[in-house]
Order: sequence, then structure tokens, then C-alpha cells
Amino acid sequence: MPRHYARLTQPLVREDGALRPATWDEALDRAAAGFAAHRGSEYGMFSCSKSSNEVNFLAQKFTRAVMGSNNIDSCNRT
Repeated sequence: MPRHYARLTQPLVREDGALRPATWDEALDRAAAGFAAHRGSEYGMFSCSKSSNEVNFLAQKFTRAVMGSNNIDSCNRT
């Protein structure tokens, strides 16, 4: 299989407008901090009706239990 050179092989974080390589711990800490900064009513989740019931259940559970928001919807009505 040919190697795809555009594939990311390590996490990148944005610093002063530019991306730089980071450790997994740093990248995950930044992601967690970003989620934590928007907990509550600011956060919303949109899930897909073509996903399995299990995936949609996990999406709503994450949104309600972890993010503290009831703002979850799916495209079932479209």
C-alpha cells in the first residue's frame, strides 16, 4: 500500500495562529479544556439518524451527563 504523505502522524496544536507538533497528553489536555470551557447551555450536539441506536444513545448520554446540556437533536425530522 502506498504511503499517503498528507496523513497526520502526530497531534498538532494551534499556537499563535500556527500549528505545531505536540504530545498526545498536551493535545488531549487542550481538547478537554476546550470542552470544559463550553459546558452547560452553550454546548449542543447534533447526531445523525443514520447512526445506530447505540451511537445516538452515547451522543445523548455524553451531551447530558458530561457536558451538562440538554441541547441535542438529530436529523430525524428532515
